Amino acid sequence: MIPFLDLKAINNQYAAELKSAVLRVIDSGWYIHGAEVTNFEQKFAAYCGTKHCIGVANGLDALILVLRAWKELGLLKEGDEVIVPANTYIASILAITENRLKPVLVEPENSTFNINPEDIIRAITKKTRVILAVHLYGKLADMHKIMIIAKEHNLLVLEDSAQAHGAEVEGRKAGGLGHASGFSFYPGKNLGALGDAGAVTTNDDELAQTIRALSNYGSHRKYENLYQGLNSRLDEIQAAFLNVKLSHLDVEIARRREIAIAYANGIKNLEISLPISAGLSEADISNHVFHLFVVRTKNRLGLQQHLSDAGIQTVIHYPIPPHKQKAYCLFSHMVMPITEAIHDEVLSLPISPTLTNEDVEKVIETINSFTG
Repeated sequence: MIPFLDLKAINNQYAAELKSAVLRVIDSGWYIHGAEVTNFEQKFAAYCGTKHCIGVANGLDALILVLRAWKELGLLKEGDEVIVPANTYIASILAITENRLKPVLVEPENSTFNINPEDIIRAITKKTRVILAVHLYGKLADMHKIMIIAKEHNLLVLEDSAQAHGAEVEGRKAGGLGHASGFSFYPGKNLGALGDAGAVTTNDDELAQTIRALSNYGSHRKYENLYQGLNSRLDEIQAAFLNVKLSHLDVEIARRREIAIAYANGIKNLEISLPISAGLSEADISNHVFHLFVVRTKNRLGLQQHLSDAGIQTVIHYPIPPHKQKAYCLFSHMVMPITEAIHDEVLSLPISPTLTNEDVEKVIETINSFTG
């Protein structure tokens, strides 16, 4: 069996370091907001090229807290509109509605799966205040165009970088391209903890200070509460794990890119659409870290069964778009043809950094033998 993602194998590579990290936390006697969190925040901010990193409990909280902080700072108010791609994971939408803001769903580009800048322009109204740019599957959205649009219309830009740790363009990484960014370190992410964890990155001093207080019961100083906050703190043990795994992230990204290039060069089945073209180098795809390698086909279930019969596990990300979810029935009338086609046709292939070359070749051969 070739698993879609073998987390045990990934973490076993660093078992000695991870176990040492746990012992370091236990022996320190300090388990909340300690040296491991501080160390990770400093290292991850440096990695992303930002002034600040604030560790929080998970990726959803990271997005919620940025929008909440902008409300507390008077930059947003209830009912303001946030433009967001229609084909994102539901967490992006949840962060908006949790803050009593209005999500405005726009279509993605067919070629990139990311939000279409032209559709952003068409969606802007007098109530628009934020663009939530999701770097889906690990590929950066077109942040150059998005930031130009934001500047022209005086909008804030929040990056959803939950799948894009390390993706970069012109030497600038995800997390440092907008006004703020939310990250998830869910175990399956490219930079994954061994439990839930998240972070916010930003260059805005006031925003960072506000988020730190909001995530700690609204308190900037013990027993003094500026805001009606929440408890969303990065756990000291998870921070220790992340300190270990951050040092290996670039190597794992490089392996993911190697596999992606092998897939692009090797898969010849004309019934399968690939996310990148053949003949590219790692330098050509620095804006993509391949959290997922997502192909498209009209016969998704047939391809998935064909791969399963050969012992190859795949996953559908995601079968139901947010506007078709029961939780958001207010959007049920919407027709989003590009989004709906993507959700009907995509299939994620194994791209774990622990895959062997033989595994990769088997995936390629099996796909090429699919006749639909």
